[in-house]
Amino acid sequence: MTEHEPDNPLKAADRDIIALGIATASIILLIGTGGTVMPQVMDVLTGTGGAPNVILVNALLLNIALIIFGWRRYRELTREIEERRRAEARARLLAATDPLTQCLNRRSMFEATEELRARAAMRGEAVAYCMIDLDNFKQINDMHGHSAGDAVLVMLCERIRALLPREARLARLGGDEFAFVMPFPAGNADRVDDLVIRLFESLAQPFRMPELTVELTLSIGLVADHDADGTIGLVVDAATLMHRADMALYHAKKQGRNRYFWFEATMESELRFRNQLETGIRRGLARGEFVPFYEQQVDLHSGVLVGFEMLARWRSPQLGLISPDIFVPIAEEIGLINELSERLMEQAFADAREWDEALTLSVNISPVQLRDPWFAQRVLKKLVAAGFPPQRLEIEITESCLHENIGLVRSMIMSLRNQGVQIALDDFGTGYSSFEQLRNLPFDRIKIDRSFVSELKVPGNHSRLVEAIVSLGRGLDLPLTAEGVEDEEILQALKSMGRLKAQGYFYGQPEDAEGVRARLRAAGRLTGAGAEGTPAQRAAGEDEQTLYRIARP
Repeated sequence: MTEHEPDNPLKAADRDIIALGIATASIILLIGTGGTVMPQVMDVLTGTGGAPNVILVNALLLNIALIIFGWRRYRELTREIEERRRAEARARLLAATDPLTQCLNRRSMFEATEELRARAAMRGEAVAYCMIDLDNFKQINDMHGHSAGDAVLVMLCERIRALLPREARLARLGGDEFAFVMPFPAGNADRVDDLVIRLFESLAQPFRMPELTVELTLSIGLVADHDADGTIGLVVDAATLMHRADMALYHAKKQGRNRYFWFEATMESELRFRNQLETGIRRGLARGEFVPFYEQQVDLHSGVLVGFEMLARWRSPQLGLISPDIFVPIAEEIGLINELSERLMEQAFADAREWDEALTLSVNISPVQLRDPWFAQRVLKKLVAAGFPPQRLEIEITESCLHENIGLVRSMIMSLRNQGVQIALDDFGTGYSSFEQLRNLPFDRIKIDRSFVSELKVPGNHSRLVEAIVSLGRGLDLPLTAEGVEDEEILQALKSMGRLKAQGYFYGQPEDAEGVRARLRAAGRLTGAGAEGTPAQRAAGEDEQTLYRIARP
């Protein structure tokens, strides 16, 4: 605001002080003029004197008016200052607390932590910093609305406050993330463990609202400013405590959620490695370091190659060849799985276009990708751009995808199948698929998870479970593929169960595009220019039955 703006409180206060000074001066003048004018007025009233001095009378009246004006302005100034103090107090409160839960906010938590540490240090006590994150809280907001989510957060804070000691400070760091800091006797961290266990027990009780009951779990990360033996750490402050508690919280979530962990030095190294992976994934996508590998899929009885499953690999210049078990979960968390998967599919479609038309291509799809309602359209667009027949593509989805949004999954499955794409249910037996879902969802194939298949190497061990899955597929008229065929014992056990497709290391390690091209060229199963090869390759070529009749008689 400028000097000419009347709403500037500082300028207004200055002008009111001047007015009060004028009123004070007027009172002084009133006493002076009144002493002269009032006797003259009394003489007029008693008829003993002449008319009073007009100038003095006007001065007296002006002084009275100025006194009234100054007094009113002084009262207004007093009220304005009081209102301003209340507003400043409210502003300080809002700046330091969360308006929904009345907890401290992230900024004020730093100051509160340092103050509590200073008081605890004077008494020879340690301080524990606890970070809390609600598991899958977003689903409550999505399913029941943000008003229900806010009510849950308020009740959550009430339960936490009821358990915390008097000196503890509770803060809402943002969203569904909370933290509290509390003193405890140095070297007695079990006191904190007891409190956290009681906290889990309290929050395990349902949150009941008039029209809704919500159940939730939480993950907790803990850190103390003293070591386990009671000695204080070398470098510890509020920011360090929050950072380390956050690392312990991340570890708790990674270990399965609904649990707590104390910070350990190894967690920092683990998180640093994860950050290195995140940076590497982003850089690797830009540099084309992610490539498709292919695992053979073979007819179990004849040993004839019938297709390949695409497997993602990361050729990192620093870390070497990395399997998808390491980088796919991270790519999902940082929102890059769609871009990564689609680039691999583009390359795989281009590679498979050179193969024999009888060979199929299977592609695994992340559950995260199936949350996108335009996923099916993008896949079909890439098929058209690559000139790859949709009838040769098989999309594999896991059982977990069926429980996130069954309506959306059904719609995408139908869109893909209507264009000729085959749909397989991957890792069957590890999730919660019901017979109703298998009967109603239009799957073209069931893949038996490798964890069941691998147990067939021990005679009689869990073979009935695999037999039941095979019988189920036969009853639903669904072909089956067995994953994880790694030795002769497993192969013979599966061959006794009927006609299946199989894949696994028994048929060879996954190969990159060049390895597959060389193998197929030697077998005469490449089309176009890729089928020619060099004279040496043509001379060394063998017939398909020799190359791919790998299953033992």
